[in-house]
Amino acid sequence: MTRTDPVLSTRALNRATLDRQLLLRRSPMSALAAVEHLVGLQAQEVKPPYYALAARLDGFTPEALSGPLADRSAVRIVTMRSTIHLHTADDSLTLRPLVQPARDREINYFRKGLVGVDLDRLADIARDLVETEPRTMKQLREALGAEWPDADPQSLAVAARCKLPLVQITPRGLWGRSAQVTLTTAEHWLGRPAEPAAAPDTAVLRYLAAFGPASVKDMQTWCGLTRMRDAFERLRPRLLTFRDENGVELFDLPDAPRPDPDTPAPPRFLPEFDNLLLSHADRTRVVPPANHGRTWQANTVYCPFLVDGFLAGVWRILDDALVIEPFGQLTKPERAAVTEEAARMLQVMHPDSAYDIRFGTVIP
Repeated sequence: MTRTDPVLSTRALNRATLDRQLLLRRSPMSALAAVEHLVGLQAQEVKPPYYALAARLDGFTPEALSGPLADRSAVRIVTMRSTIHLHTADDSLTLRPLVQPARDREINYFRKGLVGVDLDRLADIARDLVETEPRTMKQLREALGAEWPDADPQSLAVAARCKLPLVQITPRGLWGRSAQVTLTTAEHWLGRPAEPAAAPDTAVLRYLAAFGPASVKDMQTWCGLTRMRDAFERLRPRLLTFRDENGVELFDLPDAPRPDPDTPAPPRFLPEFDNLLLSHADRTRVVPPANHGRTWQANTVYCPFLVDGFLAGVWRILDDALVIEPFGQLTKPERAAVTEEAARMLQVMHPDSAYDIRFGTVIP
């Protein structure tokens, strides 16, 4: 007898993912606990992690995230997809080694600028430099360029970033503070040695808890690694399997929430590059096909907002207003709910500022 996996509709996947992402209802968990549960927050710029948690946590204030960064229980470090993520200190020491193969592959894109460079020696020199004194990328380029004057300085600095677990030290990353990117190693900043890489099987389980149900390709898109199929196969006896509407096999934790597809999903304002939109090979569980690619134009990336759980438009804060630009006409109840959520977000993130809430021209 052939076993047939249950099919999960796009809407069912949407509600399950929103629940794991703390976006169906706001969670009472602490900022640090949320960062751990979500396996990090995209943090290429300073503000996105704060807006990400404002959408997800009940009672959140920016200080609730600045505190863990200031006391070094959270750090900003390159991990998934070669981008800066904000992780707990513990995760930074295990997840960075996990994705190191992807960082090693990244160096290949800069080989032309690294002719004649011994990468192991480069890593040793760079480590000594940043652990003696935290350095900016400019300072790192100049120091490494003195060792290899014929190499491309930018390629040297990128190679150092790929070879070493470099963290951005505070005050960079603190809410309301301004500072250039200054780097040292995670081990030096945290005062403890590197740890073994997280086991692939453990990473799969954590990914499913935060982003499932998901396929092997979904997870590989999230972490930037390849050949994760073996880990899923080892875990298969412990997991449930489903199919999406296209027949793709999905894996999930047996006890993970999979809400009714008709569960209400309130509007949410997210930061640019929120992991919700970037952590699956098939993004249709959150991004309707008609809206694919509409959160960026040329080199400009916009912050998305959700209506009924799906990408519905973009938003931005101008001098005196929060401007909301939907991709289509909102119903009167949807417009009221979006306005209410916008007011709440402004109160959380900018309690001392007065912003109007405006609806801009509908983006075609």
